Amino acid sequence: MIRFPRAVRLDTSDLRVYERVATPGELTVPGTFAFATTSPANLAGKALQAFSHGWLGVSSQGHTTLVEVSEIDEDEFESAVRSLTTLFMDRYGAPDVLAAAAAAREEALYAAGLCEHKVHTLLSVKRQVDKSGIRESFRVITPSRAVDHAKIWSIEPD
Repeated sequence: MIRFPRAVRLDTSDLRVYERVATPGELTVPGTFAFATTSPANLAGKALQAFSHGWLGVSSQGHTTLVEVSEIDEDEFESAVRSLTTLFMDRYGAPDVLAAAAAAREEALYAAGLCEHKVHTLLSVKRQVDKSGIRESFRVITPSRAVDHAKIWSIEPD
């Protein structure tokens, strides 16, 4: 199993904050690449909110403020890579499918690498611009239901 971020909606604020909203349970990536050619100084309103705090839904290309660490299988991971490959080709002008697939895999691996926490741990992102470019930081919120893994065995005395 691979740990990967999924969109979570704790209230309705994302529906008001973002132009397009990720579906709860949808696989997500940080998606900072979506702002690589945009000057944050030119962003306002919902676009600025997506830049500042949004995770990108892999299927919908919508945003969410919070994600939850989940476990996915290899097929789900590869499906996310394929969706991102298509996104890089169709929307971000990748020069060819090999370059798009490499960038997609790198983004998916990066997202998975952020999930080295207990399952159900919540993550948020904050982006800002400094002299070196876009800087992102992540906040970790560990709810009481976060677990290292599903408990399927217990030790019983003989």
